[in-house]
Amino acid sequence: MGDPELQGTEAPRGIDAPRVTEWFSQHVAGVEPPLHFELVAGGRSNLTFVVSDAAGARYVLRRPPTGHLLPTAHDMEREHRIISAMGPAGIPVAPALGLCQDPEVNGAPFYVMGFVDGVIARSNADVEKAFDEAARGRASTALVDTLVEIHRADPDEIGLGDLGRKEGYIPRQLKRWFSNYQAANTARGGQPIPAVEEIHDRLAARIPEQGRASVVHGDYRLDNCVIAPDGSKVTAVLDWELCTLGDPLADLGQLLVYWPEPGEFSALNQTATTMPGFARRRDLIDRYRERSGRDLPELSFYVAFAHWKLACILEGVYARYVGGAMGDDGHDPGQLPENIAWLTDRARGALDGQAL
Repeated sequence: MGDPELQGTEAPRGIDAPRVTEWFSQHVAGVEPPLHFELVAGGRSNLTFVVSDAAGARYVLRRPPTGHLLPTAHDMEREHRIISAMGPAGIPVAPALGLCQDPEVNGAPFYVMGFVDGVIARSNADVEKAFDEAARGRASTALVDTLVEIHRADPDEIGLGDLGRKEGYIPRQLKRWFSNYQAANTARGGQPIPAVEEIHDRLAARIPEQGRASVVHGDYRLDNCVIAPDGSKVTAVLDWELCTLGDPLADLGQLLVYWPEPGEFSALNQTATTMPGFARRRDLIDRYRERSGRDLPELSFYVAFAHWKLACILEGVYARYVGGAMGDDGHDPGQLPENIAWLTDRARGALDGQAL
């Protein structure tokens, strides 16, 4: 039967409760079994679990999705290394508590972070419950200011100078996401998506000159940040899976793609920023320009790239759903092909000069 303290409660898919509990007992100071594991709703790539112990302490465990993994994706050691470097550099992240590289423990490597209190605004209901209109405005500003601080961090000084190549960011990203799109499309037995390939070629033909390389988060948005209840600051930036070195304007373009305004569609059905009080995209752009001192003449390119990249990511998500690798998260993947088409239309519009 084993030690009752190591059994915990019934665990969700992706967690071997007895073995993970034993690992916690050996590597996380002060933990008190038994442990309870809860899959965090909203995950689409790496799986994130909130872990609670018998004393009420909470932790966060990150692991790759179950099943087939795309090349270069879901590197737990790399993600753990990034947050371990960003915290001492003054960037708000959850404290890194431990890394398990032995797949015998849980079927795949994983790492554990401290749980950071605050608001993760995934839905309109989250926003309505947590923030008044003034707090929403402050949160908008805090998100931009934190992004500027990430981009100010010198990769060499904080120990991430070898995280990736510092030159040729956009060409490498185009190659990576196009390859991942092709692999995912093949894995699910789908037909090639002409619009994804068209936008890839248009982006490749007009790549802007890259400035100084910075740390690029790669998926920076409202619900990848924990925010203080009064909206005054970001208490932790989450989900560093796609972080690398490169052109910081790619992060700004990504934030704008994830920032629908009232009456607009969201490719991930996340409409929190349409709630009264949140800044408009133009306000975010102006704040970033002011705080960073950067010129933004090619921002429309980065917005187009972000739409296209998200389309490629959603094709990968769709393939994992089809293959049964996303766990039992309760989400219906049936709308993903339509969302991919919408994203490529928006990418085309940005390249054609439509307003951001």
